[in-house]
Amino acid sequence: MSRALSLALLLALSAPAFGQTVDSQGAKQLSDNLARYIGRAAIDEGILKVSVDGDAYRIGFDFGALLKKNHSNDPLTFNLEPFALLVRPRSDGTWSLSSDITPDAFLDVGGPGGARLSVSGATFSAVYDPALVAFTSGASSIADTKLVSRDPKDPVDLSIGAFTSSLNASKAAAGGIDFTMNQTAADFVEHFTYDADEIGVKVPGTLSSPKVSAEISGKGVHSKALLELLDFALANRDDASLKIKQGELKKLLTNALPLWDRLEESYRFHGFTGESPVGKFTVADLSARTGIDGISKNGKVDYTIKMAGLTLPERSLPSWSVALLPTDAELQSAASTSTSTASQGKQSRPLILPRIHLCPMNLAKPWPPISWPRPPRSCLTIVQSRTTASKSLWKAR
Repeated sequence: MSRALSLALLLALSAPAFGQTVDSQGAKQLSDNLARYIGRAAIDEGILKVSVDGDAYRIGFDFGALLKKNHSNDPLTFNLEPFALLVRPRSDGTWSLSSDITPDAFLDVGGPGGARLSVSGATFSAVYDPALVAFTSGASSIADTKLVSRDPKDPVDLSIGAFTSSLNASKAAAGGIDFTMNQTAADFVEHFTYDADEIGVKVPGTLSSPKVSAEISGKGVHSKALLELLDFALANRDDASLKIKQGELKKLLTNALPLWDRLEESYRFHGFTGESPVGKFTVADLSARTGIDGISKNGKVDYTIKMAGLTLPERSLPSWSVALLPTDAELQSAASTSTSTASQGKQSRPLILPRIHLCPMNLAKPWPPISWPRPPRSCLTIVQSRTTASKSLWKAR
């Protein structure tokens, strides 16, 4: 529902700010625009309400009214104050949005497999530009988040400390928008129990990281064309309407291609620890990056996974095998998304097969037996690439 509301709000604000005058007529117009995408019932039943609040429109979302419509047999308990978003028209035709989402809230789902989600100290602010059909800036934060699952088979206790997110976007040189979003979360801790049915054993474990960060960026994202396509989909949800408007749909799809020039996302654990009955596993740095081109003739998808500073508990492995395990590793791969390949009815094949970089562990103790020579501290890079003869190339350094 939250995603649907966010998309509906983008569509409702896609017209320039209503003459920069905040009044009851503007509130009605904004309410009618939202009703088009989320349904008139949400307005009539008080789930969503738009009103004038000084120099802004207050969009109130009553979680209680929504949750009371819950048809599940599991009882719900919640402390969710009505969410209020203040939307102000700006002199340049953009909109400013702000909200203290809620100081302290929780949602508790009863029953044997229930869960509780609690959030405290959440805030949000942003500027939305109808001309670009995008948020040009934004910031949000959450002081604390907790999730407790009481599932008897797989219970989970998850907590995240301070979370922050920032967004910046601007007009791209060749059309569309370029954007960057940065997110950080502190003190990630997850306690869980793995239920191994086949042997009838429950294994407890803990995953933790002092800091988790993410960066998501886009180049040449066709935000306006994508929102027009979404608007069409919401207005033509039945099959009969889609059949009649095939020409319009084709035109909108053509305008939206290639969707974007490039999208990239990366996630990083700045220290990662896993605790189990056999001991503690640690990684000094763990990261993953994925990139995807838009739908084009020479498009591709690629990813990289990196690990540095791996340590394992001594009793988890025989001592002679310690020197064979890597402390550092890197895996790279890519695959084609070429439209020419698809149009010819051919199956997409990898452009670049995995590239693996491994560094063996440093030995804290002599490698047994003592008379054997200690293996050198060197790194191995394995590169497997497609050649005309379909051979593999392996090299070490």
